[in-house]
Amino acid sequence: MRLAKYLAHCGVASRRRAEELIAAGRVTVAGERVTDPARDVDESSGVSVNGRPVRPEPREVWMLNKPAGVVSTAREPGRRQAVVDLVDSPRRLYPVGRLDADSTGLILLTNDGKLANRLTHPRYGIERTYRLRLRRPVTESQLRRLRRGVELDDGPTRPAKARRISARVVEITLAEGRNRQVRRMVEAVGNEVAGLKRIRFGPMTLGTLPEGNARKLRPPEVTRLWKDARP
Repeated sequence: MRLAKYLAHCGVASRRRAEELIAAGRVTVAGERVTDPARDVDESSGVSVNGRPVRPEPREVWMLNKPAGVVSTAREPGRRQAVVDLVDSPRRLYPVGRLDADSTGLILLTNDGKLANRLTHPRYGIERTYRLRLRRPVTESQLRRLRRGVELDDGPTRPAKARRISARVVEITLAEGRNRQVRRMVEAVGNEVAGLKRIRFGPMTLGTLPEGNARKLRPPEVTRLWKDARP
């Protein structure tokens, strides 16, 4: 693993900040100062920062019921509240994918980069389910078009699962996660989203977790995520 990535993996700093630490000569490998962020290292390499050994931190996965107005990014001082601000963990967590600021519901956070990549990469087809409140009553024609897939500016979507809950409430399940995809799909079929809440990500469902609250996933739940994310 590249040295800068390894430091980020250990929770020392972001990858960019890790590169700065390396360039400043504050990182050693087996007692020797290293200034190449691409140096290949692992847990047995003896990596230290400012003379203190660093090792990968324990992996965690959290589920958060994101409120509206909270951004799906890592902490950014001086800006809007971020999802990581709502999770009580000492680990350096990152959101798995995104929910736009106006959307609510289930978002996962983890410090396991490999798992995060598996859960978000299109090749693994991890399903996400969204409950939508629409501006106008949904028609059967609109539901059929969503189920077939629609043409967007960045290409056609995969077929979606779409079902009516009531006249203006539908649930849509996708196996991909482009930027604001659900909202754009609904607009493409002639309707508009008034409210969007994600209620499922892979095998994990939001359940009764209160809005604004987070909980750490239990080992069997993390195992289920890995099982869903197998090639």
